Amino acid sequence: MKDILGRAIAAHAVSNTADKLWIHNQYGPKEEMPIDTYFREEDDMPDLEWLALEQCTGKILDIGAGAGSHALFLQHEGKDVTAIDISPLAVEVMKQRGVGKAFIADIFTYNQGRFDTLLLLMNGIGLAGTMDGLKRLLNHLKTLLAPGGSILFDSSDVSYLYEDGELPADKYYGEIAYQYEYAGQKGEWFSWLYIDEKTLEDVTVELGFVMEVLMDDEYGQYLARLRAG
Repeated sequence: MKDILGRAIAAHAVSNTADKLWIHNQYGPKEEMPIDTYFREEDDMPDLEWLALEQCTGKILDIGAGAGSHALFLQHEGKDVTAIDISPLAVEVMKQRGVGKAFIADIFTYNQGRFDTLLLLMNGIGLAGTMDGLKRLLNHLKTLLAPGGSILFDSSDVSYLYEDGELPADKYYGEIAYQYEYAGQKGEWFSWLYIDEKTLEDVTVELGFVMEVLMDDEYGQYLARLRAG
């Protein structure tokens, strides 16, 4: 695994003058992903993330934790938080930044206990990749929830990407292919999922969850909480 994102995070942790992180997509020109986004201090976090962090209770699992900014905030608040990421380099950065419990793990196979809050911010639910992947992920997350526990995540409606109004006929329109590029090296293409509120509600009801939208904005971005029904 090339771990392009992990390389970018690790280099930025040493020097914020590191190379730029680019994201290629299949709908337009490549875009720069500001690496310092992963190193945000609490004052730089948007209201949606603030609300999500305020809703975290009990034993917390921060999934796809990146450089550990959310885990560090929760830890500083005295919360019991475990942070996981599939990137070994990102996990090493989390440890260097002071995250007490940071582990390399794939959430699809992670089974280290049950948690009161499962947290997936910065569209972390997108790691499901596809609609089928979302159902598989949510069913697995259900096995990690303590009684009365909740899943917190944000996502958004990306129908605006299709300027002509014609959505793909062969897949859900929020299944987007991306590729990272950093320091002249490209990773593999991967699918990332953005899901609109109505479609999410249909899926979660089918899987036996109770869904609540805690915040949404005029850009189609929202924060959702799921509880096992």
